[in-house]
Amino acid sequence: MTLRRGALVGCGFFARNHLNAWRELGDRARIVAVCDVDREKAAVAAADFGIPAFYDDFERMLEAEKPDFVDIVTTAPSHRKLVEACARHGVAAIVQKPLAPDWADCCALVDAMDKAGRPLMVHENFRFQAPLLRAAEIARSGVLGEPTWGRFAFRTGYDIYKGQPYLAEVERFVLLDIGVHVLDVARVFMGEAESVYCLSQAIKSGIKGEDQATVMMRHANGAVSVSECSYASRQEPDLFPQTLIHFEGTKGSIRVEADCRLVVTSPEGNFTEIAAPKPLSWGGEPWLLIQDSVVSTQRHWLDSLDAGSAPATSGHDNLNTFALVEAAYKSIETGGPVQPETFGAVLA
Repeated sequence: MTLRRGALVGCGFFARNHLNAWRELGDRARIVAVCDVDREKAAVAAADFGIPAFYDDFERMLEAEKPDFVDIVTTAPSHRKLVEACARHGVAAIVQKPLAPDWADCCALVDAMDKAGRPLMVHENFRFQAPLLRAAEIARSGVLGEPTWGRFAFRTGYDIYKGQPYLAEVERFVLLDIGVHVLDVARVFMGEAESVYCLSQAIKSGIKGEDQATVMMRHANGAVSVSECSYASRQEPDLFPQTLIHFEGTKGSIRVEADCRLVVTSPEGNFTEIAAPKPLSWGGEPWLLIQDSVVSTQRHWLDSLDAGSAPATSGHDNLNTFALVEAAYKSIETGGPVQPETFGAVLA
């Protein structure tokens, strides 16, 4: 097993989860340097996690440290520039979602890594949440038959603005922030979509973008799904950060309910089970579900590097998810269903 040297860029709110997760995986990877445009943030992260070097210049870090991979934990507008720098330096990259602010930038950075021949993974950690991994395993086993209908819901009133105040200023908001996760999960269970229809709402005062969106999709296999994304739901208990699922197939169904409870109905028997995240010394509620999935996501990245195979959430795979986000925004504008874009059509 190769011990890989990694570097991380972006030392903000969520980066601490990444850095703690890399510590968990310390027998397989070491973060040798961190970078942030705010040099003080980089210095604090380096000191807190015992990282030997810190920078405020990304290119300089790549030149000096020559890492095996870079973990990009910055906001979306910087992703294209950073990934293209990785491509120039021949460095593999794992990048936080959303892949980029728009479809053109997403395609450009994926193309750059293709031409460089370097691996690119998107940190789509919802796929790697313990209950969703288990539910997908059951659905893919075939015991529930072919997909026919699904509902995927993330609804919360949790104050996400406290830790990430910039979200109130984003014009394309909930679909790019949480919707990209929910739509990615819908793809896992339902397959690729060929038609997208979306309605959005702006409930909270003082924000620039939509904080609720409802997306209906017709999938290529004929199945239908509904994805719900809300940062404006008032409910008790608030289930943040859980995603609830109801998946129906031709032979049975599965529900992912509150607190990681799975309810399965199938010809082979009905059962329930709890698929909870593993305890972490540095984790805590309500974030444990996400924190555990960060470890699983980064482990999968290392597994794919070791195997020389494409990660499940490769840049190319994630383009299919981002295309759904773009189609949803176009549907909001036009008031009708939209066919998702394809990567090849943009580059042609």
